[in-house]
Amino acid sequence: MSDSAARDRDVAETESALAHPQVAPDRSASYGDHPDQVVDFYAPRDGRTGAPLVVLLHGGAWRAPYDRAHVSPLADFLARRGFAVASVEYRRGGEIPRQRGADPVAGRWPETFDDVAAALDAVPALAARELPQADVRRIVVTGHSAGGHLALWAAARHVLPEGSPWRLPAPPPLRGVVALAPIADLRAAAGLGVCGGAVTQLLGGEGESDQRMAQADPAALLPTGIATAIVQGVEDIVVPQAVSEAYVDAAAKAGETVGLTLLGGVGHFPLIDPAADACAIVAEEITQLAW
Repeated sequence: MSDSAARDRDVAETESALAHPQVAPDRSASYGDHPDQVVDFYAPRDGRTGAPLVVLLHGGAWRAPYDRAHVSPLADFLARRGFAVASVEYRRGGEIPRQRGADPVAGRWPETFDDVAAALDAVPALAARELPQADVRRIVVTGHSAGGHLALWAAARHVLPEGSPWRLPAPPPLRGVVALAPIADLRAAAGLGVCGGAVTQLLGGEGESDQRMAQADPAALLPTGIATAIVQGVEDIVVPQAVSEAYVDAAAKAGETVGLTLLGGVGHFPLIDPAADACAIVAEEITQLAW
């Protein structure tokens, strides 16, 4: 496919994914004092009880303009598939002044990671209170793009270096992780210039990125011992297939098998677009781990 055709495909897919009306949650709850420290809950639409709980982490290159609203149609789609859903908001970048026309700053160190860790720790109790239909013993974490990075990272906190403030003493009680076009290998993504230097910004700039990589890069936090699957569009020009493959290779070298589902003719956004066939495949991948 030519570069111009790939760009045209990406534009069309992005417009389709973002054209769905925002879906209001059934309940919301805070996991901290900051306005971004909130979780939206969606009850399974079929009324079932004991539904697996999907914790959803949105993407958007860890940048402030992109919040959980754009994945609310996906949350509703999963709820219509019989899942309970917890859609997590977290602090992102964008509060630092920037030049006109430049991208917003990506991520906030350490707040982005503080929030994801705190949210994942709080979700079981919050869901038990706000969403009694959910079975908090069956949790699958999923995330798209930058949210895919955070989902993989959240499942690897027990592998963090000693002394890390986010380290868990034991693996988190998850059924698994389904990462959607994730920024899964930060070094590979930085080398490819993914999202306009977002990885370096997430880690606090050039001077900080190397020492922080050990705490932030899922590809450096292996093996996790937690079932992990990646869904990746072959035509993705936002987070290329090579980034997912780098993570899968790192996992294999660490003695762990990570499932990689490659979708031909699919770019970045169909994975979260309820109107796209790719979204049904995502739901099936989650089902395989949840049930």
